[in-house]
Amino acid sequence: MGLFAKDTKEQAFWKWFVKNQEEIHDFEKDREAVFGRLSKAMNQVHEDLTFEFSPVREDGKREFIISAGGIRDAFLFVESLALSAPELKQWEIVKFRQRRFPLSNLKFGGKEVKADDDHYAIYKDDDPAKVGIMVFLDGYSEDELSTWSQIGYLFLDEAIGEFDVETHVGEVVFLGWDSEYFEHASPIAELPAHFDKCMSRNTEGRERDNGGQQATSSESK
Repeated sequence: MGLFAKDTKEQAFWKWFVKNQEEIHDFEKDREAVFGRLSKAMNQVHEDLTFEFSPVREDGKREFIISAGGIRDAFLFVESLALSAPELKQWEIVKFRQRRFPLSNLKFGGKEVKADDDHYAIYKDDDPAKVGIMVFLDGYSEDELSTWSQIGYLFLDEAIGEFDVETHVGEVVFLGWDSEYFEHASPIAELPAHFDKCMSRNTEGRERDNGGQQATSSESK
């Protein structure tokens, strides 16, 4: 019966990608058309999958970043699509948006926001394994919350990576520079080191707690 088995959605995507990889690699020649076809092909795997490309590297390759678009339910499909990728001479497949330094200035929804104008503050989340983050955006307005929150999440993805944002960040609050909490804010360029320090402290705390519980159990035997 295996003779009649159909390709998985992931296999079908990569067959299409390989067939069109030259055009995709040189997408600048017709960006809108190429991106439209690529988005349609990825949406056949999962509707929330999206992508990014790196510039062409010295070795002639581009990075093809497969992203869940910040949607946790799509993480499994990012993993499965990346794992099923064939060997590609012109491409390096990357799972999830990675950290970038320096952070990019962003244009989104008709707005231009400089990375230097983006600030943050970390606070204690209800989940002790996670951190809460306030993101302060110059020009922020609650009337355009959807646009500003997407801008804010894009900055967070660049600062600490998409995977960590979705798995180790709890509540995220978006605010303007006029917020009463802005006096506690720091430039977002400082977020990666601060976040890693918090995650290390959380991990050490859980290890100490587990060690204490084990010692107590041992003593009670």
